[in-house]
Amino acid sequence: MTATTPHLHFMTLALRLAAKGRGKTSPNPMVGALVVKNGRIIGRGCHHGPGQPHAEILALFQAGPRAKGATLYVTLEPCCHLLKRTPPCVPAVIQSGVRQVVVAMADPNIMVKGRGIAAMRRAGITVTTGVAQEEAAQLNRAYLHWATTGRPYVILKAGMTLDGKVATAKGESRWITGPLARQEAHRLRSQVDAVVVGVGTVLKDNPTLTARWSDRLLKLAPRQPLRVVLDSRLRTPPTATVCAKQDQAKTLIVTTSRAPQSRRRPFERAGVEVVSIALKNGRVSFPALLTMLGRRGITSVLIEGGSTVNASALRETLVNHVVLYLAPTLMGGQDAKGVIGDRSPRRLAQALALRHVMVRRIGEDLVVEGDL
Repeated sequence: MTATTPHLHFMTLALRLAAKGRGKTSPNPMVGALVVKNGRIIGRGCHHGPGQPHAEILALFQAGPRAKGATLYVTLEPCCHLLKRTPPCVPAVIQSGVRQVVVAMADPNIMVKGRGIAAMRRAGITVTTGVAQEEAAQLNRAYLHWATTGRPYVILKAGMTLDGKVATAKGESRWITGPLARQEAHRLRSQVDAVVVGVGTVLKDNPTLTARWSDRLLKLAPRQPLRVVLDSRLRTPPTATVCAKQDQAKTLIVTTSRAPQSRRRPFERAGVEVVSIALKNGRVSFPALLTMLGRRGITSVLIEGGSTVNASALRETLVNHVVLYLAPTLMGGQDAKGVIGDRSPRRLAQALALRHVMVRRIGEDLVVEGDL
């Protein structure tokens, strides 16, 4: 159905409301809702996090009795199932007396998937769908990918020189990019469910992998991603920074049958979870990793590993989005570390092409990002 100008206007406002939940709602989607009557907004709501009221409920509560005969705008199909922490929204929408509901897009979750829309129509409510659908899908691309595939949406991020180097031949990499790029990278961490690195990064850099705020990156963000270390032989030192202060940020070490059981005990004492999954080409299997994380409700993953981890993820065609920070420097040399390790393809036709490419500047650096 074609969106009219008023519908598009109010749905755009609802999407802005939904975006306030960025980095807070997972594994739930970001949702915004407005109740409009006679061209005026009489109720607003956005979802703030798991277990908290949904956007529609907040907007209808704010509107109160005035909702009768009004129009409800919502960025995702209202839910109708009971297998969650909060009551379903559809009965509340029906009871509110709204005359019309405008929905940006259907929810692909198997528990919803058109059932909410059908129930509202059976109750005599006029339901319009597809208003600002592309914008709504882009906002919740991680949730939609997880809901349809069972795997988290994967973002690969790297800081590099203009000639694609991420470290010198001796492993020095701090800092290739500038402070503004590093601040943005921390904001990106705060918006995903998990950060993934290889054990090589832990051994070389001993990173914290936490999300930090403020200009000097000293303050921890309110929500921390799960820190995931890929370590097929369990070489991570129990004294590594990622193993400390599990009350601030949790760590999951993913290993394989190649790791001796005896090496797990120090991590268990520190409160670090160790999980063994399948091997592939002598390393942790990326498909098995993403399946396991998806089952845990991890909807988005940020890969911050070195060239080996980057190569493994790209080879499996499991990366959805790439964000590259390019410093205006040239390192040169075949012995310096490139952003993607392992062997090069034999033919240019085998190179991966980005779609929807965007280029922007941040401080002295460039940011190139796109979809795969």
